[in-house]
Amino acid sequence: MNSPMVQKPTRNLALELVRVTEAAAMAAGRHFGRGAKMDADGAAVDAMRLLLNEIEMDGKIVIGEGEKDQAPMLYNGEMVGNGEPPILDIAVDPVEGTELVAKGMPNAIATVAAAPRGTMFDPGPMFYMSKIAVGPEARDVVDIDAPVKDNLSKIARAKGMDMGELTVVILDRPRHAQLIQEVRDCGARIRLIPAGDVAGALMAAWPGTGIDVLMGIGGTPEAVLAACGLRALRGTIQGILWPRNPQDRQQAIETGMDLSRVLTLDDLVASDDTFFVATGISEGPLLDGVSYSGGFVHTHSLVARGLTCTVREITAHHHLETLAAISSIPY
Repeated sequence: MNSPMVQKPTRNLALELVRVTEAAAMAAGRHFGRGAKMDADGAAVDAMRLLLNEIEMDGKIVIGEGEKDQAPMLYNGEMVGNGEPPILDIAVDPVEGTELVAKGMPNAIATVAAAPRGTMFDPGPMFYMSKIAVGPEARDVVDIDAPVKDNLSKIARAKGMDMGELTVVILDRPRHAQLIQEVRDCGARIRLIPAGDVAGALMAAWPGTGIDVLMGIGGTPEAVLAACGLRALRGTIQGILWPRNPQDRQQAIETGMDLSRVLTLDDLVASDDTFFVATGISEGPLLDGVSYSGGFVHTHSLVARGLTCTVREITAHHHLETLAAISSIPY
């Protein structure tokens, strides 16, 4: 009888990247509810960049802050890490939900993903896509081209539920009026969120969130980040690029993008060897937010590796006085 292939444990970069998202979340947390979203984002960017450059890796930002958020750092094409192998694509969102942080609302996270160089999808000029994301039970039954009712029926059957028991997470946008009506016509429940569709996609695959599926139009960069996490959660995501206007459509055509193509999980990140981390900034169904007590700041993170489908929850307690003495980051 042949023995199963045995592989020695290899380096789990996610366990190092969690320091990056913790730092970003703590830096942004100081601005929670203060009405200054750019201050929160800037603090998180500074903290994230500093910690990324301490990691032994040759990382290239392919999903960054640059074009979409007009940020001065962590732009697409920026090199991070110390230049040593492994050679990686890096996707970042130092604050997913800057408005959420500014207004003191739930569900903001700091997130980073990594995968082998050349495996992450490049959105180019296309910032938005129509998406559907689910967990492992329904990963083989969804079809973004199918009617909403067909997808919800198949998801419910795969999960052993009635359609009326399903909860769909959708970004609260005027463009989703028809989608919302179709979901309600099926009898399913809806959780509308003002921002945060990386978190929304992960909620659909993480037990205990009460979310069964993400639907609707959201960010293309966020879809790549979510895909890296869904690899480890054994969920899936499908998307179709969505031009906002004729200019978007023309740019897509000029760059050779197919606006009718269904992008699968494998298209968004073409490797199982993904690393994904997210730390809560404000409390939500996925993660607890940054909190303070007794001279400590407390963080809650998901730390996921696609190669092994291992997902860890890490609750950390950071002593503020000690950090202030050794760190340049204003936690």
